[in-house]
Amino acid sequence: MENALILIVEDEPEIARILQSYLERDGFRTVCAGDGEIALTHLKTLRPDLVLLDIGLPRRDGFSVLTEIRGRENTPVIMTTARAEDLDKLSALRIGADDYVVKPFNPMEVVARVKAVLRRTRGEDFGHPVLRVDTLEVDTENYRASVARGGDRLVLDLTLTEYRLLAHLARAPRRVFTRGDLVDACLPESNALERTVDSHVSNLRRKLDRAGAAGLCVVVRGVGYRLMAS
Repeated sequence: MENALILIVEDEPEIARILQSYLERDGFRTVCAGDGEIALTHLKTLRPDLVLLDIGLPRRDGFSVLTEIRGRENTPVIMTTARAEDLDKLSALRIGADDYVVKPFNPMEVVARVKAVLRRTRGEDFGHPVLRVDTLEVDTENYRASVARGGDRLVLDLTLTEYRLLAHLARAPRRVFTRGDLVDACLPESNALERTVDSHVSNLRRKLDRAGAAGLCVVVRGVGYRLMAS
C-alpha cells in the first residue's frame, strides 16, 4: 500500500488540496484532475492504484468516467460527491464503484476508506490461493475468476465488488450468506445498503450464466445467496 498512487478527480481546488494533503501525509502519492476528460487521460498514462471520483464534474460527469473505467479495467474507484440520495449511491455501485463517500466528509475518513479498499483489492489469501466450486475457479492471488467450458477456461469480466462477492461465496460453497453478511465481508467500510448487494449479485449471476455456469449462484428467498455445485 505504501507509495500507492491515488488519482483525485475533483473540480473544487480546495477539496482536492485537502485530500491531497491528508493522503500524502499517510505516504500516498497523488495526482489531481479537475474534469472527467483529464481524469481519463491520467488514468491511461499514469495507471493509478485507486481513483477518488467526484460525480459533478465538468466536461464528463463521474458516472460517465466510471462507466468508461469499468469498460476497460478494474482500477478501484471511490465516489466522492455531495449527492446523498440512495438512487445515486445505487447507480454508482451498480456501475462498479467500490465505495461511496458523501460531502462534507472528514478527510481522515476518506484516507481510511482508501486504505480499506486497497486492502480488499490487494487482499491476502495465502492459505487458499485457488478456490474451486464445480466449473468455477477463483484465483485469489491474481484476482481472476474463470469458468471451464468446452475444454477451455473462460475468464469472467468482473468488477472488483463482484469479484469480492464471488470469492467470499466460494470460500464456503453451499453456505447461505445473508445480504448483511455480504455487506460486512465485502463492503465493510462503505455505507452500502443491503439491497445494493442484490444489484451486484444480479450482475454477477448474469455473467456466470453467460459463461456457462447458470444456476451456480443461487438465491435463497428471504435469506440471501449461496453457491451450489451441480
